[in-house]
Amino acid sequence: MKKVGLLFGMEQTFPPALVAEINGRDVDVSAEFVRIGGVTLEELFEYDVILDRISQDVPYYRSMLKLASLNGVRVVNNPFWWSADDKFFNYALAGKAGIPVPKTALLPSKQHPPDTTAESFRNLKFPLNWEEIFDYIGFPAYLKPHDGGGWKNVYKVHSIEEFFEAYSETEDIVMTLQESIEFTEYYRCYCIGKKHVHIMPYEPRNPHHLRYKADFAPSPAMLDTLRDLCIRICTMLGYDFNTVEFAVRDGIPYAIDYMNPAPDAERTSIQEDNFEWVLKHAADFLIEQALLGRAVPEEYSWSRFLRGPAAAKQ
Repeated sequence: MKKVGLLFGMEQTFPPALVAEINGRDVDVSAEFVRIGGVTLEELFEYDVILDRISQDVPYYRSMLKLASLNGVRVVNNPFWWSADDKFFNYALAGKAGIPVPKTALLPSKQHPPDTTAESFRNLKFPLNWEEIFDYIGFPAYLKPHDGGGWKNVYKVHSIEEFFEAYSETEDIVMTLQESIEFTEYYRCYCIGKKHVHIMPYEPRNPHHLRYKADFAPSPAMLDTLRDLCIRICTMLGYDFNTVEFAVRDGIPYAIDYMNPAPDAERTSIQEDNFEWVLKHAADFLIEQALLGRAVPEEYSWSRFLRGPAAAKQ
């Protein structure tokens, strides 16, 4: 019997529903919540697959998952790449691959990080040429962490004055300043296994409980475009469970946010029909992975996409 383990935190609905879904299938795979104590270098894990929903907040789990992966456990999502990735790199990669992204600038933290002083930043031009940055990005713009999620520390700024007021609150967080895509449509898309895509009209300007209530819908051509972009992005980055968000301006979908490898999947948050889709396809994919057996992660694939379509298929 192959075994799938779920590693999670404060979620209430998705993990138990996923365990029940997998255990209710007539397959040689079972699922349970991961139970782990102290971990030694010689640890052999009983799981064939682990779905990681929490290690971004618990460094102990992230280190443990790297060892599990080294021992052949299929970890979704790959803990080595997730540790190395950040959203600023995501934008740079997508842009290199020809995917529309907003103009984005990386900014040094407002305050010195712990255990650093002004001497730690001898290579940094100071003061920054703010006028050049503002001319490049324009206003309105979004000031947001280069590596974050959950809409934490995100500011929409409409002027230089608003920017500096928000920037002064960011302490030692490395931030980005990003062009605001004033959109007519916005889509949040689940992508599972780099092949299953679920496209959801999404209105981020609504209160949280109404964000999946939008007055627009994708055309057939837009559906095809979004599905292709989701698969391309997740294949480049190696994420098997992700959400990708697009803001559509003048008919062009701009990739806005696609480093969400533990995306919200709570029933009360994402609405019932979306929940049922995620539940079914997550179970399908995890069962498929478990039946394949253990395997150490392969080489990362994003660099192949920068060498053209033929290399991407290797």
